[in-house]
Amino acid sequence: MTGLRAVAVRSDPIDLRGLSLDSFAGRPVSVLGLARSGLSLARFMHDRGAKVTVYDGRDAADLQGAIEALEGRPVRLLLGPMVDPQDALRDQALVTTSPSISSRFPTTEPRLRAALGAIEKEGRVPVISEIDLFLRLCPARTVGVTGTKGKTTTSSLSAAVLRAGTAPVVLGGNIGTPLVEQLPRLTADHRVIIELSELQLPTLSRGTDVAVYTHVTGDHLDRHGSLEAYRAVKRRLAELLPSHGALVVNAEDPVSGAYAAPSGARTVRYRRGPALLGGVGLAQGWIVTDAVPRLEGGEGRNERVMPLDEIPLPGEHSVSNVLAAVAVGALFGIPPTGMRGAVGGFRAVEHRLEPVQIVDGVLFVNDSQGTQPDAVVAALRSFPPPLVLIAGGRDKGVPLDDLAREAVERADAVVLIGESAPLLHGLLAAAGHPRFEVAPDLGTAVERADALARAALVAGRGGHRGPTSTATVLLSPAAASFDMFDDYEARGRAFKAAVTRLAEGRGPSPVEVQTE
Repeated sequence: MTGLRAVAVRSDPIDLRGLSLDSFAGRPVSVLGLARSGLSLARFMHDRGAKVTVYDGRDAADLQGAIEALEGRPVRLLLGPMVDPQDALRDQALVTTSPSISSRFPTTEPRLRAALGAIEKEGRVPVISEIDLFLRLCPARTVGVTGTKGKTTTSSLSAAVLRAGTAPVVLGGNIGTPLVEQLPRLTADHRVIIELSELQLPTLSRGTDVAVYTHVTGDHLDRHGSLEAYRAVKRRLAELLPSHGALVVNAEDPVSGAYAAPSGARTVRYRRGPALLGGVGLAQGWIVTDAVPRLEGGEGRNERVMPLDEIPLPGEHSVSNVLAAVAVGALFGIPPTGMRGAVGGFRAVEHRLEPVQIVDGVLFVNDSQGTQPDAVVAALRSFPPPLVLIAGGRDKGVPLDDLAREAVERADAVVLIGESAPLLHGLLAAAGHPRFEVAPDLGTAVERADALARAALVAGRGGHRGPTSTATVLLSPAAASFDMFDDYEARGRAFKAAVTRLAEGRGPSPVEVQTE
């Protein structure tokens, strides 16, 4: 890349029309944010010959890991709360952003939000997100997966199903892997599965070839202001679908199930019932397809894909996720035997109903990504009694009354943590839950939940009595993590570490969870 960097620097704006991998050589490009997407943008732009400036309101000490991950690339770093964000936007040919940074988001740093809004209003310098840049340059077929919950598992399942074919498959996006650095190696033969969040969707100027929806309820109202605004953001992936594309929707979801594909695009509906024409469903204990049309032309056939009892994931919602992935596979012509093997060999995604280990008859499950009440309700319904729930964190401003009522029915006890503990305490008391308590930290919560689960096991709750019986401790917080942790992943890792300490304190090695 040295030759590219020798090109004279031009600060006139980059024309996003006809953008190519060579459009950035010798151009000053600003990257806003140095988290995962920003780090990938900075490396990608430098390696394509751009003169890169990175802005982040956090101090260098807090960004040491990201700075080291730049691997010595000579980018200009403007870091810390004392830096004026306008300095990072001045005399740039292009401004690129991480997902959480937008002039439209009230959660964006106020000074940066104002500075960004000013250059957008002026309209001279283009502003583009990492994921929109990727979609503008990607030569491969793309599958976008979104929804309120279930999108990570559905994305991962879809990638596993497509890997049963002959095309190379790449998985990334909101799942934790920015895709922009993959661009130089992608070809038209690739298939790219992209998990898309409510942060990324508003930044898109174009859609994916296939748009997949799990279900759409309500979340992130702190950012979008209202339920309708949140749902409008989610709808954008369907609205951007090209006429040659396909829309995959959950026929059981009243919101996304009502979405319509644009003229020319096909719609594939899936449900936990008989398959609709051109869709995916269930028949006599099997997942079946009903003439799902191929994305590249040709009609599909009515085929049995796999029996339900081979799905290795707990819960009815997992069946829905598998149905969506099968719809994707059918669109791309993956044979039923390939899809059956891919789903049967799938293992839980980290922090999504992830079995950790069994300790003295107690199964510990890490569902740290369960930040929204619908997801926690689904998690509670995924395990038999006895069950102890660990919940709490930073409240997201969504109603939790239904969750409290579900906890009365499903959870023998609830251990509460974090800022929302008092709120959840009041809701559980109002719902009539007989056993809940507050722990000062997650480690203590694991210890208390373990004791409560073993007590319920001894008491024979739900008929589960005897040496082979298992109780469950479920971390599914129904809250954000930012009161106690950097993100839900850090919370999940802390939970697993606490379980490991608990197991080590018991003496004998814990029994590993069997996921076959």
